[in-house]
Amino acid sequence: MAKKTPYEFIPKLGQLRDDVLFGDVWEQTDLSKRDRSLITVAVLASHYRTDELRGHMQRALDNGVTKDELKGLITHIAFYSGWPTAVNAGRVAVDVFGDED
Repeated sequence: MAKKTPYEFIPKLGQLRDDVLFGDVWEQTDLSKRDRSLITVAVLASHYRTDELRGHMQRALDNGVTKDELKGLITHIAFYSGWPTAVNAGRVAVDVFGDED
C-alpha cells in the first residue's frame, strides 16, 4: 500500500491548497504567474524547502521562467540567504532540468 500524501492525510490542507492558494491567490492579476513563480522559487530556495522547491521550479518553467533565469536566481540568493541554500537549490535544479543544460 502506498504511503498517503499530506493532502490525503489532512484533506483540509489539500482543499485550502486547491481552493485558496491555487484557486484564488495564484489567479490574482496583480502579478503574472511568471513573476509569482520567480518569487515562490526564491522564497522556497532561501528557506531550504527542498520538496516544495522541486515542484515550483517545474511550475516556474511551465510559467515561462527560463533555466538561465532560475540559475541566476540561485546565484543571487546565495548572497542573501546563504551558500547552503543556493547549493541545495542547485541540486534541485539539476534534478528538474535533467541532462539539459
